[in-house]
Amino acid sequence: MQTSIDQTKWYDRIWASLIFFTRLPFWRLHQPPKECYRRVVEHWPLVGWLTGGAMAATLYLCSMVLPYMVAVLLAIVVRLLLTGALHEDGLADFFDGFGGGGNDRQRILDIMKDSHIGTYGVLGLILYLLLLAVTLCSLEPQTATLLILAADPYAKMVAAQLILMMPYARKEEEAKIKTTYRKFGLSTGICLAIQGLLPIGTFIWITGIAWEMVIFLPCIVMYFLYLLMWRKIQGYTGDCCGATFLLVELAVYLVVCMQYHIAAL
Repeated sequence: MQTSIDQTKWYDRIWASLIFFTRLPFWRLHQPPKECYRRVVEHWPLVGWLTGGAMAATLYLCSMVLPYMVAVLLAIVVRLLLTGALHEDGLADFFDGFGGGGNDRQRILDIMKDSHIGTYGVLGLILYLLLLAVTLCSLEPQTATLLILAADPYAKMVAAQLILMMPYARKEEEAKIKTTYRKFGLSTGICLAIQGLLPIGTFIWITGIAWEMVIFLPCIVMYFLYLLMWRKIQGYTGDCCGATFLLVELAVYLVVCMQYHIAAL
């Protein structure tokens, strides 16, 4: 007998999120019901506590014994290994699809589903990784460590809003993972907000940085990405969610970097 989506347990949904969004062998410890994978986004920011924590710890510890730039690159590599470059793959597909698909909805979707990477995807990934590395290198190690812990969950919380704002762009059977995310209700939305806002709120409180720009400017980035998706494909895909997360997270880094740079002038 199949388990109803409404009857899935909260801990099963957390397990499903950890299994889906990382490459760590959580599946060896517990196998949640298949229905839980439709709700993995509900605990996406919580997974960010793990991936952001591993990235931040790598950066901080390596910066004590290695040149700071090397520590930054190693921190990025650790998250890539933890996630299997899941979101970066989505970013590359996003750039390929929206860059090479023109205004043809079906062509954009077909390009994003294609496993091959194109020119837009390569250039997009290179520019993204360069901006990420240079931005982190421009911050003090302690600040960068705290910021990584805050930005990863917050950006995932913001990106998760796409599921509420738009329908899935493909039919469920055409999805890469053969399932679609379920829209969440008020109680789940509050839980999602706590997962994402608690780390960024702690960072703002510790650093005393202007919270308005850190909170709202990345949301504006997400909103413009939403407008682009709605105009081009009238919905979202998993690639769109992954790309939105990375670009919103990068926006957080850039905003904080900008504030520290202005303060230093």
